[in-house]
Amino acid sequence: MEIWDLVIVGGGPAGLAAGIYGARSGLKTLVLEEKMAGGTTLDAPLVENYPGLQNIGGMELAQKLAAHCRSSGVEVREFEGVSGLELKGARKIVKTNKNAYEAGAIIIASGAHYRAIDVPGEKEFHGRGVSLCALCDGPLFKGKRALVVGGGNSAIMTALYLAELASEVKIVHRRDAFRAEAALVKDLEARKNIEVLWNSEIREIKGERTVSKVTLFNSRSGEIKEMSIDGVFVQIGQDPNSQLAGEAGVVVDEYGYVIVDCLQRTNIAGVYAAGDITNHPVKQVGTAVGQGITAAVEAHGYIRRPYYKQ
Repeated sequence: MEIWDLVIVGGGPAGLAAGIYGARSGLKTLVLEEKMAGGTTLDAPLVENYPGLQNIGGMELAQKLAAHCRSSGVEVREFEGVSGLELKGARKIVKTNKNAYEAGAIIIASGAHYRAIDVPGEKEFHGRGVSLCALCDGPLFKGKRALVVGGGNSAIMTALYLAELASEVKIVHRRDAFRAEAALVKDLEARKNIEVLWNSEIREIKGERTVSKVTLFNSRSGEIKEMSIDGVFVQIGQDPNSQLAGEAGVVVDEYGYVIVDCLQRTNIAGVYAAGDITNHPVKQVGTAVGQGITAAVEAHGYIRRPYYKQ
């Protein structure tokens, strides 16, 4: 079993920021990430609201965060998923698909996963016309017809990105107003090849080898109709990756988000949480970074017990 001062579960913006501050505080710090470091920021076509960077590609920002983290002395291990947590003792245990680690403190920053719309055809056509990532799959729909599901920031950003590639983009939103930032909505309204289908939802995704049409239901008129389409991009929000934390005794709220205080402390001493997995109401790269920093500073105080923490 490897011994570390601080183990961070998750390599998104919160985990990477925590890693930087943990290492700079003198802690032997490990970040474990089941996929590529960067989290869902990797999927963002463009980030326009991170202070100091007027606009930057999500993948570029994620890569910069990961490079900064590594250059600070943090060991970042990608494609190593965590399979179990033992958090009640003085020393915390993290088990993965490759190893086991002991640490003085743990920061849980495992983020969230994309929600599904749970309609017939969604799973069957995943990767064959149904996508969760415009940056990954958008180029496949150059000159084709794309449909985006959702009404928040991620849905609007996805539609704006696809409008540069697809011949036409439609947004299906179950309400009659967006919940996205006003600046994004303004950009959307200026695009002539984007159409919004209000008060609508997908009932079924159809096709043969790939997606060719969807069935739509309008809740206002009661109308059901079919629409020809080449790609469906689902952007309806996320759910927290908190199952392992909950099983290990970390308290979560009714929606599964880890409950933290203003110092990112959970109900278990020496266990912190940061980023989209927490019950913080704002889910942004900037807030995730701030939470990660706070968690690392508090973890350092817990482990080293400096005079100002005694």
